[in-house]
Amino acid sequence: MPGDDASPLARAERFVWLTARVLEQRRFAYHFLGGAADPVDAALGPYLNPDGGYGHALDPDLRGPDSQPLHTAHALRILDTLGRCAGQRIERLCRHLTQVSTPDGALPVLRPGPRDYPGAPYHPVVDDPPSELLTTGPVVGVLHRNRVWHAWLFRATDYCWDRIETLRHSHPYEIQAAVEFLDGAPDRSRAQAAADRLGRLVREARLVVLDPEKRDGYPVASGYAPGERLFPHDLARRPESLARGWFTDEELARSLDFLAAEQQEDGGWPVRRRAWAPGSSLERRPIATIEALLTLRAHGRPIGAGPVSRPAPVRPR
Repeated sequence: MPGDDASPLARAERFVWLTARVLEQRRFAYHFLGGAADPVDAALGPYLNPDGGYGHALDPDLRGPDSQPLHTAHALRILDTLGRCAGQRIERLCRHLTQVSTPDGALPVLRPGPRDYPGAPYHPVVDDPPSELLTTGPVVGVLHRNRVWHAWLFRATDYCWDRIETLRHSHPYEIQAAVEFLDGAPDRSRAQAAADRLGRLVREARLVVLDPEKRDGYPVASGYAPGERLFPHDLARRPESLARGWFTDEELARSLDFLAAEQQEDGGWPVRRRAWAPGSSLERRPIATIEALLTLRAHGRPIGAGPVSRPAPVRPR
């Protein structure tokens, strides 16, 4: 335990032990305390369903046991940080994605199930859900970054390219998903060109807050909670992201200053999304706290004691 250490990391550690699920406790230990990858992987296991997908409220916005694309995207992000996006588990997951895809080969946000389980009101259940970049982009991006090849990826990749290269209007979370795809896309020159155009759209449409002190002057997207805005650090989570080129050094520095200052008295970071259920909000804050610390550290901001960085996971060739 951190004792009297008042560093951001020590304060966050206490918050995690007090509030987090086992999965986030082990992720915190892995990323910041020198913990091993196996316990994280083991904690992720109970969320895996026999169909190869993930459920059981892995993403706190969707409750219930059903496998859903949002859960799959979250699981893949975790496996990516562990360097474990390979093998039979990923093969089974890709078969599952094939079975749950829309007619154009991509993923919806939410699939209708045999019964309705509680879920965030901003993810409504519809009988024939459309494809969404929000879920397809992150999944395809992670799989490409890990050099996974499966038949499902061909049409899903085409969907992502088409959606990103024809975007005229968007919202912050869709842009975030587009960045996750572009950062993993194997065609780097095409990704760079798409990112350049997307960055201009982001700035012209004021989709992210470039000056946190003037954030009330930036529009809130339709359906978002009051004050639910994204900042440069939410898109350029690592310096090597293509989204880093969208912002000046000064803009990113202001954003990171704002992120660091957002740590709450209890040691955790806040969640800007609409609070719709006590359990969902409680479970998402440790996730937001881990992401905030990883972002700050990736950009060289001091967070306190603990391993300064981890070697990049070894990815299959």
